[in-house]
Amino acid sequence: MIKVILVDDEPLAISVLQGYLKSFPEFDIVATCQNGFEALKAIQQHQPDLLFLDIQMPKITGLELLELLENPPAVIFTTAFDEFAIKAFEANAIDYLLKPISEERFAKALSKWADKNAKPSEPDIAVLPDLKTSETHKRIVVKSGNNIRIIPFEEIRYVEAYDDYIKIHILNDCFLKKQTMQKTEEMLQQHNFLRVHRSYIVQLDQITRIEALGKESFIAKLTDNTQIPLSKTGYLKIKSTLGI
Repeated sequence: MIKVILVDDEPLAISVLQGYLKSFPEFDIVATCQNGFEALKAIQQHQPDLLFLDIQMPKITGLELLELLENPPAVIFTTAFDEFAIKAFEANAIDYLLKPISEERFAKALSKWADKNAKPSEPDIAVLPDLKTSETHKRIVVKSGNNIRIIPFEEIRYVEAYDDYIKIHILNDCFLKKQTMQKTEEMLQQHNFLRVHRSYIVQLDQITRIEALGKESFIAKLTDNTQIPLSKTGYLKIKSTLGI
């Protein structure tokens, strides 16, 4: 049996998927969840093969849920909004179903899942050339022990590279998240953050002064006196951005 979990905050949407899956007895629905917190526990408990996942949900989104999983299952997104399509396929989704979902389109998505399991292949996003991503959440989601912490961008003071992780520094605390600095820079660069060093991204409002340590060596001092090293490129970017 193929273990399936359905995640959607709308009971009617879950009911529709349950009805469609009755035509595919090899798929076993092991859990249904109405938010990302329920889904995280269910995924850890059941280790499903396939996840039908809504994107826009209360508390945390479907995309944020996937970021919290070390080894996420195969995913078919279900949503009423096409603006998240590119992000969904960047998350290696099997398919992206727009509501209302027809039974024929649903069957095609399951066929894609079967084909991918028979012969692994890269997801095809060529059919979505006109869709654009939308930055609807200016926040980052991390796991802290058994808890989930939602950190608004404005609370982030700076981000530090930490092996295969990033270390997110807020006032009097920090959190680890498995994510690259490049992806983090892409998330934050339009929100008053600047990559000032290979290993550091800083919120510009946190910088109080720039100091020279040597002829061509500089640091940025933050509001709590934390010292952030600046690369040559980072120093020039700060000067240009702050007009100094």
